Amino acid sequence: MSEMLGIGVVGAGAIATRIMAHLRLPDAAEKVRLAAVCDPVPGRAAAAAAKYGAAASYESYEQLLRDPNVDLVTICSPIGLHYEQGVMAIEAGKHVHSNKTMATKVSEADDLIRRATSRNVRIVASPGVMIQQETRRKRKLCLEGALGQLSWAIAGTAMGSGTYHLNEEVRTGNDLLSNVNPGWYFRRPGGGPMYDATVYPLHELTGIVGPAKHVTALSGIGIPEHMFGSERIVTEMDDSTILLIDFGNAFHGVVYATIAGSITEWTPNIYGTRGAIIGSKFGDEVLKREGDRTPHVTGGHFGLREAHVYEDIMQLVDWVLEGVPSVANAEHARHVIDIIESGYRAAETGCTQELVTTFEPLPLSELQNNI
Repeated sequence: MSEMLGIGVVGAGAIATRIMAHLRLPDAAEKVRLAAVCDPVPGRAAAAAAKYGAAASYESYEQLLRDPNVDLVTICSPIGLHYEQGVMAIEAGKHVHSNKTMATKVSEADDLIRRATSRNVRIVASPGVMIQQETRRKRKLCLEGALGQLSWAIAGTAMGSGTYHLNEEVRTGNDLLSNVNPGWYFRRPGGGPMYDATVYPLHELTGIVGPAKHVTALSGIGIPEHMFGSERIVTEMDDSTILLIDFGNAFHGVVYATIAGSITEWTPNIYGTRGAIIGSKFGDEVLKREGDRTPHVTGGHFGLREAHVYEDIMQLVDWVLEGVPSVANAEHARHVIDIIESGYRAAETGCTQELVTTFEPLPLSELQNNI
Protein backbone atom coordinates (compact mmCIF):
# COMPACT_ATOMS: atom_id res chain seq x y z
CA MET A 1 0.00 0.00 0.00
CA SER A 2 1.30 3.47 -0.91
CA GLU A 3 1.82 6.24 1.64
CA MET A 4 -1.26 7.97 0.27
CA LEU A 5 -4.59 6.21 0.68
CA GLY A 6 -7.51 6.25 -1.71
CA ILE A 7 -10.89 6.81 -0.07
CA GLY A 8 -14.26 5.75 -1.43
CA VAL A 9 -17.27 7.73 -0.26
CA VAL A 10 -20.39 5.58 0.08
CA GLY A 11 -23.38 7.78 -0.66
CA ALA A 12 -23.61 11.32 -2.00
CA GLY A 13 -26.15 12.80 0.40
CA ALA A 14 -25.85 15.31 3.22
CA ILE A 15 -22.98 13.84 5.23
CA ALA A 16 -21.07 12.63 2.18
CA THR A 17 -20.97 15.96 0.36
CA ARG A 18 -19.88 17.78 3.51
CA ILE A 19 -17.10 15.25 4.03
CA MET A 20 -15.94 15.59 0.43
CA ALA A 21 -15.64 19.35 0.96
CA HIS A 22 -13.00 18.55 3.60
CA LEU A 23 -11.26 15.83 1.62
CA ARG A 24 -10.56 18.09 -1.34
CA LEU A 25 -8.56 20.57 0.76
CA PRO A 26 -4.76 20.51 0.21
CA ASP A 27 -3.78 19.29 3.68
CA ALA A 28 -6.11 16.28 3.43
CA ALA A 29 -4.66 15.48 0.01
CA GLU A 30 -1.23 14.96 1.59
CA LYS A 31 -2.46 11.65 3.04
CA VAL A 32 -5.68 10.69 1.29
CA ARG A 33 -7.02 11.11 -2.22
CA LEU A 34 -10.70 11.15 -3.14
CA ALA A 35 -10.66 8.01 -5.24
CA ALA A 36 -14.36 7.37 -5.78
CA VAL A 37 -17.93 8.08 -4.75
CA CYS A 38 -21.01 5.92 -5.25
CA ASP A 39 -24.74 6.52 -4.97
CA PRO A 40 -27.65 4.50 -6.40
CA VAL A 41 -29.56 7.57 -7.62
CA PRO A 42 -28.70 7.90 -11.32
CA GLY A 43 -26.34 10.81 -11.90
CA ARG A 44 -25.89 11.81 -8.25
CA ALA A 45 -22.45 10.24 -7.76
CA ALA A 46 -21.25 11.71 -11.05
CA ALA A 47 -22.47 15.15 -9.99
CA ALA A 48 -20.69 14.83 -6.64
CA ALA A 49 -17.49 13.62 -8.31
CA ALA A 50 -17.53 16.58 -10.67
CA LYS A 51 -18.12 19.07 -7.85
CA TYR A 52 -15.62 17.69 -5.33
CA GLY A 53 -12.96 16.19 -7.57
CA ALA A 54 -13.41 12.46 -7.05
CA ALA A 55 -11.49 10.38 -9.56
CA ALA A 56 -14.37 7.98 -10.24
CA SER A 57 -18.10 7.69 -9.69
CA TYR A 58 -20.35 4.66 -9.53
CA GLU A 59 -24.03 3.90 -9.14
CA SER A 60 -23.17 0.56 -7.53
CA TYR A 61 -21.42 0.01 -4.20
CA GLU A 62 -20.04 -3.24 -5.57
CA GLN A 63 -18.31 -1.30 -8.35
CA LEU A 64 -16.69 1.02 -5.83
CA LEU A 65 -15.41 -1.93 -3.79
CA ARG A 66 -13.86 -3.43 -6.93
CA ASP A 67 -11.95 -0.21 -7.63
CA PRO A 68 -8.27 -1.01 -6.89
CA ASN A 69 -7.62 2.66 -6.08
CA VAL A 70 -9.95 2.50 -3.05
CA ASP A 71 -8.09 1.52 0.13
CA LEU A 72 -10.71 2.61 2.66
CA VAL A 73 -14.34 3.65 2.65
CA THR A 74 -16.40 6.13 4.60
CA ILE A 75 -19.95 4.83 4.91
CA CYS A 76 -22.34 7.78 4.57
CA SER A 77 -25.49 5.90 3.60
CA PRO A 78 -28.71 5.58 5.66
CA ILE A 79 -27.98 3.97 9.03
CA GLY A 80 -29.96 0.82 8.28
CA LEU A 81 -27.44 -0.02 5.54
CA HIS A 82 -24.27 0.50 7.58
CA TYR A 83 -23.85 -3.06 8.84
CA GLU A 84 -24.28 -4.77 5.48
CA GLN A 85 -22.06 -2.25 3.72
CA GLY A 86 -19.45 -2.55 6.47
CA VAL A 87 -19.35 -6.32 6.02
CA MET A 88 -18.97 -5.95 2.26
CA ALA A 89 -16.09 -3.49 2.66
CA ILE A 90 -14.25 -5.67 5.17
CA GLU A 91 -14.62 -8.75 2.99
CA ALA A 92 -13.22 -6.71 0.10
CA GLY A 93 -10.19 -5.87 2.26
CA LYS A 94 -11.07 -2.19 2.65
CA HIS A 95 -10.57 -0.29 5.90
CA VAL A 96 -13.80 1.21 7.22
CA HIS A 97 -14.91 4.50 8.66
CA SER A 98 -18.57 4.24 9.60
CA ASN A 99 -20.74 7.18 10.35
CA LYS A 100 -22.97 6.69 13.36
CA THR A 101 -24.11 4.14 14.10
CA MET A 102 -21.99 1.40 12.53
CA ALA A 103 -24.85 -1.08 13.08
CA THR A 104 -28.23 -1.20 14.83
CA LYS A 105 -27.72 -4.44 16.80
CA VAL A 106 -25.01 -5.78 19.08
CA SER A 107 -24.88 -8.99 17.06
CA GLU A 108 -24.09 -6.95 13.96
CA ALA A 109 -21.41 -4.91 15.75
CA ASP A 110 -19.87 -8.14 17.08
CA ASP A 111 -19.75 -9.50 13.55
CA LEU A 112 -18.08 -6.38 12.15
CA ILE A 113 -15.41 -6.45 14.86
CA ARG A 114 -14.80 -10.18 14.38
CA ARG A 115 -14.53 -9.87 10.61
CA ALA A 116 -12.22 -6.85 10.80
CA THR A 117 -9.91 -8.68 13.18
CA SER A 118 -9.87 -11.76 10.98
CA ARG A 119 -9.10 -9.74 7.83
CA ASN A 120 -6.63 -7.36 9.54
CA VAL A 121 -8.85 -4.43 8.59
CA ARG A 122 -9.25 -1.29 10.70
CA ILE A 123 -12.59 0.20 11.79
CA VAL A 124 -13.13 3.72 13.10
CA ALA A 125 -16.69 4.44 14.18
CA SER A 126 -18.11 7.92 14.56
CA PRO A 127 -18.76 9.93 16.62
CA GLY A 128 -15.26 10.18 18.08
CA VAL A 129 -16.30 12.53 20.87
CA MET A 130 -13.41 11.49 23.12
CA ILE A 131 -10.99 13.06 20.64
CA GLN A 132 -12.38 16.45 21.71
CA GLN A 133 -10.34 18.28 24.33
CA GLU A 134 -13.45 19.53 26.14
CA THR A 135 -14.77 16.00 26.63
CA ARG A 136 -11.38 14.76 27.83
CA ARG A 137 -11.30 17.55 30.44
CA LYS A 138 -14.69 16.37 31.71
CA ARG A 139 -13.47 12.80 32.11
CA LYS A 140 -10.34 14.00 33.87
CA LEU A 141 -12.45 15.96 36.38
CA CYS A 142 -14.54 12.87 37.12
CA LEU A 143 -11.52 10.58 37.51
CA GLU A 144 -9.75 13.04 39.80
CA GLY A 145 -12.81 13.24 42.06
CA ALA A 146 -13.55 16.91 41.43
CA LEU A 147 -17.29 16.15 41.28
CA GLY A 148 -17.19 13.94 44.38
CA GLN A 149 -19.35 10.82 44.20
CA LEU A 150 -21.33 10.83 40.98
CA SER A 151 -25.07 11.02 41.58
CA TRP A 152 -26.92 11.34 38.28
CA ALA A 153 -26.68 12.71 34.74
CA ILE A 154 -28.95 13.86 31.95
CA ALA A 155 -28.25 14.04 28.23
CA GLY A 156 -30.16 13.97 24.97
CA THR A 157 -31.57 15.71 21.93
CA ALA A 158 -34.92 16.97 20.67
CA MET A 159 -34.45 15.74 17.11
CA GLY A 160 -37.46 13.44 16.99
CA SER A 161 -39.68 15.86 15.08
CA GLY A 162 -37.61 15.33 11.94
CA THR A 163 -37.76 19.04 11.15
CA TYR A 164 -34.00 19.31 10.76
CA HIS A 165 -33.77 16.51 8.23
CA LEU A 166 -36.81 17.65 6.28
CA ASN A 167 -35.46 21.18 5.87
CA GLU A 168 -31.71 20.73 5.35
CA GLU A 169 -30.36 22.66 2.38
CA VAL A 170 -29.55 19.36 0.65
CA ARG A 171 -33.27 18.48 0.70
CA THR A 172 -34.92 21.64 -0.58
CA GLY A 173 -33.22 22.30 -3.93
CA ASN A 174 -33.98 21.08 -7.42
CA ASP A 175 -30.79 19.35 -8.55
CA LEU A 176 -29.28 15.95 -7.78
CA LEU A 177 -27.17 17.19 -4.87
CA SER A 178 -29.87 19.30 -3.23
CA ASN A 179 -33.04 17.17 -3.44
CA VAL A 180 -31.92 14.23 -1.28
CA ASN A 181 -34.94 12.41 0.17
CA PRO A 182 -34.88 12.06 4.00
CA GLY A 183 -37.44 9.26 4.16
CA TRP A 184 -34.94 6.78 5.65
CA TYR A 185 -34.85 8.83 8.87
CA PHE A 186 -38.42 7.82 9.70
CA ARG A 187 -38.14 4.14 8.78
CA ARG A 188 -36.86 0.90 10.25
CA PRO A 189 -34.16 -0.18 10.68
CA GLY A 190 -31.87 2.63 11.72
CA GLY A 191 -34.23 5.58 11.59
CA GLY A 192 -35.25 7.81 14.46
CA PRO A 193 -33.37 10.21 16.72
CA MET A 194 -31.70 7.64 18.98
CA TYR A 195 -29.40 6.17 16.33
CA ASP A 196 -28.97 9.45 14.46
CA ALA A 197 -28.72 12.18 17.10
CA THR A 198 -28.81 11.00 20.72
CA VAL A 199 -25.93 8.69 19.81
CA TYR A 200 -23.72 11.78 20.30
CA PRO A 201 -24.58 12.48 23.95
CA LEU A 202 -24.58 8.73 24.62
CA HIS A 203 -21.02 8.49 23.33
CA GLU A 204 -20.02 11.52 25.36
CA LEU A 205 -21.68 10.40 28.59
CA THR A 206 -20.23 6.89 28.44
CA GLY A 207 -16.87 8.24 27.32
CA ILE A 208 -16.75 10.51 30.38
CA VAL A 209 -18.13 8.20 33.09
CA GLY A 210 -17.47 4.77 31.58
CA PRO A 211 -19.64 1.86 30.45
CA ALA A 212 -23.18 1.28 31.69
CA LYS A 213 -24.68 -1.86 33.22
CA HIS A 214 -28.47 -1.78 32.77
CA VAL A 215 -31.12 0.22 30.92
CA THR A 216 -34.87 0.61 31.05
CA ALA A 217 -37.00 2.84 28.87
CA LEU A 218 -40.28 4.24 27.61
CA SER A 219 -40.65 4.81 23.88
CA GLY A 220 -43.21 5.57 21.19
CA ILE A 221 -44.20 7.57 18.12
CA GLY A 222 -45.34 11.13 18.74
CA ILE A 223 -45.68 12.37 15.15
CA PRO A 224 -47.25 9.64 12.98
CA GLU A 225 -46.49 11.13 9.57
CA HIS A 226 -44.55 13.85 7.78
CA MET A 227 -44.69 15.63 4.44
CA PHE A 228 -41.66 16.02 2.21
CA GLY A 229 -42.87 18.15 -0.63
CA SER A 230 -45.89 16.26 -1.90
CA GLU A 231 -44.71 12.93 -0.47
CA ARG A 232 -46.37 11.57 2.66
CA ILE A 233 -43.89 9.73 4.90
CA VAL A 234 -45.31 7.42 7.58
CA THR A 235 -43.24 7.32 10.78
CA GLU A 236 -42.18 3.73 11.44
CA MET A 237 -39.40 4.33 13.97
CA ASP A 238 -40.00 5.71 17.46
CA ASP A 239 -39.41 9.44 17.68
CA SER A 240 -39.84 9.84 21.45
CA THR A 241 -37.67 7.73 23.76
CA ILE A 242 -36.54 8.19 27.37
CA LEU A 243 -33.82 5.90 28.75
CA LEU A 244 -32.94 5.37 32.40
CA ILE A 245 -29.40 4.00 32.57
CA ASP A 246 -27.67 2.31 35.51
CA PHE A 247 -23.91 2.89 35.68
CA GLY A 248 -23.49 1.13 39.04
CA ASN A 249 -22.79 2.51 42.52
CA ALA A 250 -26.21 4.24 42.55
CA PHE A 251 -25.17 6.51 39.66
CA HIS A 252 -27.96 6.82 37.10
CA GLY A 253 -28.43 8.66 33.83
CA VAL A 254 -31.48 9.96 31.98
CA VAL A 255 -31.00 10.04 28.22
CA TYR A 256 -33.72 11.32 25.91
CA ALA A 257 -34.62 11.57 22.24
CA THR A 258 -37.76 13.68 21.99
CA ILE A 259 -39.86 15.68 19.54
CA ALA A 260 -39.46 18.85 21.63
CA GLY A 261 -37.86 20.20 24.78
CA SER A 262 -34.09 19.75 24.74
CA ILE A 263 -32.62 20.51 28.18
CA THR A 264 -28.94 19.82 27.73
CA GLU A 265 -28.14 20.93 24.15
CA TRP A 266 -26.50 17.61 23.19
CA THR A 267 -23.77 17.61 25.86
CA PRO A 268 -24.53 15.96 29.25
CA ASN A 269 -25.04 17.49 32.65
CA ILE A 270 -23.29 15.35 35.29
CA TYR A 271 -24.01 15.91 38.99
CA GLY A 272 -21.87 14.84 41.92
CA THR A 273 -21.75 15.42 45.67
CA ARG A 274 -19.05 18.11 45.36
CA GLY A 275 -19.87 19.75 42.05
CA ALA A 276 -21.44 19.41 38.63
CA ILE A 277 -20.55 19.65 34.97
CA ILE A 278 -23.32 21.71 33.36
CA GLY A 279 -22.90 21.70 29.62
CA SER A 280 -19.43 23.11 29.00
CA LYS A 281 -18.84 24.46 32.51
CA PHE A 282 -17.63 23.09 35.83
CA GLY A 283 -18.53 25.79 38.31
CA ASP A 284 -16.91 28.93 36.91
CA GLU A 285 -14.43 26.96 34.82
CA VAL A 286 -15.18 26.95 31.09
CA LEU A 287 -14.28 23.55 29.67
CA LYS A 288 -14.67 24.47 26.00
CA ARG A 289 -11.81 26.85 25.32
CA GLU A 290 -10.67 29.10 22.55
CA GLY A 291 -7.93 27.35 20.67
CA ASP A 292 -9.26 23.86 21.28
CA ARG A 293 -8.63 21.72 18.25
CA THR A 294 -8.39 18.15 17.13
CA PRO A 295 -5.29 16.94 15.30
CA HIS A 296 -6.55 17.34 11.73
CA VAL A 297 -9.13 20.12 11.93
CA THR A 298 -7.03 23.15 11.09
CA GLY A 299 -7.10 26.03 8.63
CA GLY A 300 -9.93 25.81 6.12
CA HIS A 301 -11.58 22.89 7.89
CA PHE A 302 -12.80 25.17 10.69
CA GLY A 303 -15.34 26.84 8.43
CA LEU A 304 -16.80 23.62 7.05
CA ARG A 305 -19.59 21.48 8.48
CA GLU A 306 -19.00 17.96 9.83
CA ALA A 307 -15.41 18.73 10.79
CA HIS A 308 -15.68 16.12 13.55
CA VAL A 309 -16.49 13.45 10.96
CA TYR A 310 -13.49 14.50 8.89
CA GLU A 311 -11.36 14.13 12.03
CA ASP A 312 -12.68 10.60 12.55
CA ILE A 313 -11.79 9.70 8.96
CA MET A 314 -8.28 11.05 9.39
CA GLN A 315 -7.96 9.04 12.60
CA LEU A 316 -8.50 5.96 10.43
CA VAL A 317 -5.98 7.20 7.87
CA ASP A 318 -3.36 7.64 10.60
CA TRP A 319 -4.13 4.21 12.02
CA VAL A 320 -3.60 2.57 8.63
CA LEU A 321 -0.49 4.57 7.69
CA GLU A 322 1.18 4.96 11.07
CA GLY A 323 -0.23 2.17 13.22
CA VAL A 324 -1.82 4.55 15.74
CA PRO A 325 -5.20 3.20 16.96
CA SER A 326 -8.02 5.69 17.42
CA VAL A 327 -10.10 6.32 20.53
CA ALA A 328 -13.07 6.40 18.12
CA ASN A 329 -13.13 2.64 18.27
CA ALA A 330 -15.67 0.02 17.35
CA GLU A 331 -15.92 -1.32 20.91
CA HIS A 332 -17.19 2.01 22.28
CA ALA A 333 -19.60 2.28 19.35
CA ARG A 334 -20.85 -1.26 20.04
CA HIS A 335 -21.57 -0.37 23.68
CA VAL A 336 -23.67 2.62 22.64
CA ILE A 337 -25.52 0.42 20.15
CA ASP A 338 -26.14 -2.00 23.04
CA ILE A 339 -27.69 0.80 25.11
CA ILE A 340 -29.97 1.88 22.26
CA GLU A 341 -31.02 -1.62 21.19
CA SER A 342 -31.57 -2.71 24.80
CA GLY A 343 -33.50 0.48 25.49
CA TYR A 344 -35.98 -0.31 22.74
CA ARG A 345 -36.26 -3.88 24.04
CA ALA A 346 -36.90 -2.59 27.56
CA ALA A 347 -39.64 -0.29 26.30
CA GLU A 348 -41.26 -3.13 24.35
CA THR A 349 -41.13 -5.69 27.16
CA GLY A 350 -41.46 -3.45 30.20
CA CYS A 351 -38.38 -5.13 31.68
CA THR A 352 -35.01 -3.65 32.60
CA GLN A 353 -32.28 -4.99 30.32
CA GLU A 354 -28.77 -6.02 31.32
CA LEU A 355 -26.18 -4.74 28.89
CA VAL A 356 -23.92 -7.39 27.39
CA THR A 357 -21.03 -5.22 26.16
CA THR A 358 -18.36 -2.98 27.62
CA PHE A 359 -15.34 -0.99 26.44
CA GLU A 360 -12.16 0.48 27.89
CA PRO A 361 -12.60 4.22 28.57
CA LEU A 362 -9.61 6.54 28.53
CA PRO A 363 -7.42 6.15 31.64
CA LEU A 364 -6.25 9.15 33.63
CA SER A 365 -2.70 8.65 32.35
CA GLU A 366 -3.85 9.58 28.83
CA LEU A 367 -5.60 12.74 30.03
CA GLN A 368 -2.74 14.52 31.78
CA ASN A 369 -1.34 16.40 28.79
CA ASN A 370 -2.61 18.46 25.87
CA ILE A 371 -6.05 19.18 27.26
